[in-house]
Amino acid sequence: MSSWPSAQEAKVLGKRVTRLSGVDKVTGRAKYTYDIRLPGLLYGKILRCPYASAKILSVDTSKAEALPGVRAVVVVDENKTCRFVGDEVAAVAATSTDIAEDAIRLIEVEYDIGNYVVDEQTSMKPGAPKVHEDRENVRPGGVNEQGSIDDAFAEAAVTLEATYSTQVQTHMCLETHGHVVEWDGESMTVWASTQAVFGVRGSLADHFELPADQVRVITEHMGGGFGSKFGPGVEGVLAARLAKEAEAPVKLMLDRKEEFLAVGNRPSAIAEIRAAASKDGRLLAMDMKTYGTGGASGGAGFPLPYVYTVNNRRRQHSDVFINAGNARAMRAPGHPQASFIMESMMDELAYELGMDPLEFRRRNDPNEVRQGQYTVGAREIGWHRRNRNPREMKGTLRRGIGMGCGLWGGGGGKGTQARCTIHSDGTVEVVTGTQDLGTGIRTAIAIVAAEGLGLAPEQIHVRIGDSQPGLPSGGSGGSTTTASVTPVIKTAVDKARVQLLQWVAEEMEVEATALTVGDGKIFLADDLSRNLSWKEATSLLGTDMIVTEGEWDSNLRQSGVAGVQFAEVEVDLQTGQIQPIRIVAVQDCGLVVNRLTAESQVYSGVIQGLSWALLEDRIMDPSTGLMINPDMEYYKVTGSLDMPDIQVIMYDTHRKVTGLGEPPVIPTAGAIANAVFNATGLRFRSIPITPDKVLTAYKEANA
Repeated sequence: MSSWPSAQEAKVLGKRVTRLSGVDKVTGRAKYTYDIRLPGLLYGKILRCPYASAKILSVDTSKAEALPGVRAVVVVDENKTCRFVGDEVAAVAATSTDIAEDAIRLIEVEYDIGNYVVDEQTSMKPGAPKVHEDRENVRPGGVNEQGSIDDAFAEAAVTLEATYSTQVQTHMCLETHGHVVEWDGESMTVWASTQAVFGVRGSLADHFELPADQVRVITEHMGGGFGSKFGPGVEGVLAARLAKEAEAPVKLMLDRKEEFLAVGNRPSAIAEIRAAASKDGRLLAMDMKTYGTGGASGGAGFPLPYVYTVNNRRRQHSDVFINAGNARAMRAPGHPQASFIMESMMDELAYELGMDPLEFRRRNDPNEVRQGQYTVGAREIGWHRRNRNPREMKGTLRRGIGMGCGLWGGGGGKGTQARCTIHSDGTVEVVTGTQDLGTGIRTAIAIVAAEGLGLAPEQIHVRIGDSQPGLPSGGSGGSTTTASVTPVIKTAVDKARVQLLQWVAEEMEVEATALTVGDGKIFLADDLSRNLSWKEATSLLGTDMIVTEGEWDSNLRQSGVAGVQFAEVEVDLQTGQIQPIRIVAVQDCGLVVNRLTAESQVYSGVIQGLSWALLEDRIMDPSTGLMINPDMEYYKVTGSLDMPDIQVIMYDTHRKVTGLGEPPVIPTAGAIANAVFNATGLRFRSIPITPDKVLTAYKEANA
């Protein structure tokens, strides 16, 4: 059974290591899908439905096919029913993007335009237009009940009735979805912007009825996915169809508007809640009716109650269909919504009880890790400075402090295969089929290998992002990549080290168990003067090489992480502007493999949560069915001027690897909303908290 070295023993594990790909990225050597240039490359474009609801009656592509420069035209489905603006209808491949765009405009489509609905409340009303002909707009789940709700409310010292809501958030990946596809007979090579190299391979192989080994998928680098890039999507399949028909490679990259409309989003969440608490600060009961929309698809669920113990509870959740783009998994699916709702409710109950909101959370939180994080975070933010009576604050420029909590799994699992090769010239190559979607797994692999062989990370040649070696790994989602991949890397490297030590032991005429590695050398543990440099040791291999395969070892990983965030904000009641001043993020992630990239993940999660809390919002026009802000001018996201001081505290709790990509985004919105209340006495139960909402609430409070 393997184990990770202790913090005292580790040479590079857990330290701050610069990304191996950093120089390539800043110099432009790193190749993204967009950078792929092939001889005879064609450019693809997709024709999208301009209506929120429409049945395709006919598609005439003859004019597009006749346009000089057009090499292929394909139709998605001539009998398709389009259920949102942006639904795919057809695609073309041409010798330039301009010609492809001209060709798209020449395709003639006859539609039977239907009625539509683009907001949850209207969709739930009797007589609302149906999104799907064969089902109702509301898909109710069963009632989940535990304990005695009525008895708990009868016992309560305070009760609360409130409705909380979160908006639809789009993924906003800086690198848009895209593929370059080239066929060679009945085999294809695909350069994909994906978080699942083998997922794309499997999907395309299934679609074209090919053996999996006839589809090669390459993802050297990619620019963000957040859960939206697990498969090829319709756009990937269309690129492959166009390339096959044109008998030439095709690049099909989506534009920014297409990203907003058609490749996923975080669903909305609405929760109508009755809650009760006892005089001594125990959360007694929650009665919940919840719903949300995943657009034309389902999947708007979120966990509730969240984090805290509630023995008496009842909940019914419903998914609501509307004529808008489908939801996809997005960084910590469901958890940010649940955290905002639960943390807002907890804050309200605490103030109703006249209790410190931190103490109220402590009394209802069974998680020992978070109990420790509360102490650290409260000390760093200066929790004692918070306003005891927010509604009595004076002046138009006010500051306040709030907090929020989160939890996640992220324990990884079986399925990754890896190979470690030591060559006689000292080169070490580690290969696996995972992909780096920007979180730094390439560097984490090098760190694990370097630690096991006594080398520096930059001495390890890491090959990932290619299905060709046939060493599969899972998709990068659920914060599972590091916990799935590094145990297999470690076991492969450990085997390789043992074999190399056996070669050296014969040369030095000692037992292999007496040897150890470190600082680029192999030496006797009890006589450091007797050593060989790494290259001297590997040269003993002669014409041989050491090749080892990794094995899954569950003892090296662990599930479950906890996080707490404290926020301080400044609110200008003359402009409605909310300026975050400081955020303290205390995050558990098990064994830290690379402290630099671990902290980076927390920074990015906080920034994304901040953007969701204060700015981002997909706005749908009920009169046209259009998203009216599908661009980076009117779909607002955080920029450099919005950034607070972010303090990241990695809360090391155990020596096993777990996930970190998603947990840091979870608590931020709740912490921000609670800080706004602490500053102003104004409770915002829906996000984003925009300046107009602040001004309206302030005006109403003073009416």
